[in-house]
Amino acid sequence: MSFRERCEVTEAEDRKPRSDEARYDPEITSEFAVPAGIEVPESIGEPETTSEFSVPKGLETLQPPGAEPEGSAFSTPRTYSAQNAPAAFTPATGVPLVSLVKDAPWQDRMRTMLRMPVAERPAPEPVQRVEEEGPAVPRVLDLTLRIGELLLAGGEGAEDVEAAMFAVCRSYGLDRCEPNVTFTLLSISHQPSLVEDPVTASRTVRRRGTDYTRLAAVFRLVDDLTDPETHVSLEEAYRRLAEIRRNRHPYPGWALTVAGGLLAGAASVLVGGDLIVFFAAAVGAMLGDRLAWLCAGRGLPEFYQFTVAAMPPAAIGVAFALAHVDVKASAVVTGGLFALLPGRALVAGVQDGLTGFYITASARLLEVMYFFVGIVTGVLLVLYFGVKVGGKLNPDVALVINERPLIQIGASMVLSLTFAVLLQQERSTVLWVTLNGGVAWSVYGAMHYVGGISPVASTAVAAGLVGLFGQLLSRYRFASALPYTTAAIGPLLPGSATYLGLLSIAQNEVDKGLVSLAKAASLAMAIAIGVNLGSEISRLFLRVGSAGKRRAAKRTRGF
Repeated sequence: MSFRERCEVTEAEDRKPRSDEARYDPEITSEFAVPAGIEVPESIGEPETTSEFSVPKGLETLQPPGAEPEGSAFSTPRTYSAQNAPAAFTPATGVPLVSLVKDAPWQDRMRTMLRMPVAERPAPEPVQRVEEEGPAVPRVLDLTLRIGELLLAGGEGAEDVEAAMFAVCRSYGLDRCEPNVTFTLLSISHQPSLVEDPVTASRTVRRRGTDYTRLAAVFRLVDDLTDPETHVSLEEAYRRLAEIRRNRHPYPGWALTVAGGLLAGAASVLVGGDLIVFFAAAVGAMLGDRLAWLCAGRGLPEFYQFTVAAMPPAAIGVAFALAHVDVKASAVVTGGLFALLPGRALVAGVQDGLTGFYITASARLLEVMYFFVGIVTGVLLVLYFGVKVGGKLNPDVALVINERPLIQIGASMVLSLTFAVLLQQERSTVLWVTLNGGVAWSVYGAMHYVGGISPVASTAVAAGLVGLFGQLLSRYRFASALPYTTAAIGPLLPGSATYLGLLSIAQNEVDKGLVSLAKAASLAMAIAIGVNLGSEISRLFLRVGSAGKRRAAKRTRGF
């Protein structure tokens, strides 16, 4: 390489950007470095940097000799021994002396303890079913959830489901248990002691079915589990629960269809129909029931099943009006509505709301609203086309109900009987609920037609008696109150007000229709609140314990 070439290479290298390594100079310091002359002298024995949360010098607390090192609040105490664990948690004020009446139904005893704060619940009673190695906690919790699932799916209220779950756990020696029930989810948590991890299990309720015979069998199982004189092992409880699940419904499908038709026919007579109207309403309801079964077999949701089931009775009523047949066509449509109105879900939803289970109550009432909208859709479609083709349907006719006390009382009893069959009740309870329904209509008729009292107040009082008698009968037989109350409220359902509102809306009288639908909603709420109030009155005067224990049932604002 010549001298000229070497000079050109040197100039090219000088024009290259210098790298970080090339620009490094040990004499150049960081811009965050402390300038020379301002350095803070280091103290002997202390680190150069300390935390802002550290204890200043001179304020350290000297640990006495032999003291335990500081640990977590959740760590096991040094004096605790698993072999000699304390029996139960003792609050600062001591364990309150609470003795529940032994011969009271388990529903009342368990409900009383559930309404108590955890620290004030009574000490566990002696349990005779605990094996030497202790109860199998996961299996007991699983059995509890399966029993709660059957009760919730059968339409039982959330508080009664929690009481049953709590009773099953206590009967097998699991005392520190907390059940929790929502509309579709059951969960339960068990904590063996304050220093052990809790065990929690949950179960989802995906399908619901109405079978009060199965519900009564589950109540008998829980009653046997809570009886100290009856020994039911875990294996025996699982066997009985499996038999309850496998049991067939007491009534076949064709009997349910006929019962639905008789229910609609009895309801049509209740609102002023004659023999022709009875058969027309029965035929319409049975056609609607078969169409609903067809939709269910095709997998359509219940909303569409209710919509389709509401159409045949309304179509028959419109056909009578178009043919100018001298019958009360409105009674045919009203009878079909009685067979579809979701009174059972409404009562359960209001009961959950009044007892403090607001999430479950909101879900149940939303379910009722969807069913009701489905019924309204089906009836409105038929009525709208009937009015368009010239059907003369007079809304004022629905308001005129002939007073026929003996016939109406008989129709109300038939209605309650067929409703009980639809609910798959045991044959031994059908007679009682039939009599209860007759009493309900007798009280309503005496107050409204004879006494001139408003229908809402009359309905509330009659429903209150239904709830009172149903609760007394359930305690007499140590069973659920639903089989004695749900079918008995059938004659009180607001079928006439619902039909009047729908017909007014179909004839473009929206204001009048909304007023009538609001009246129907008021009657429905009166039924639900009356049934719950009657049940609470019966519990108020029944002997559950001494007067001092009523304090446990107070659950608002701590009063």
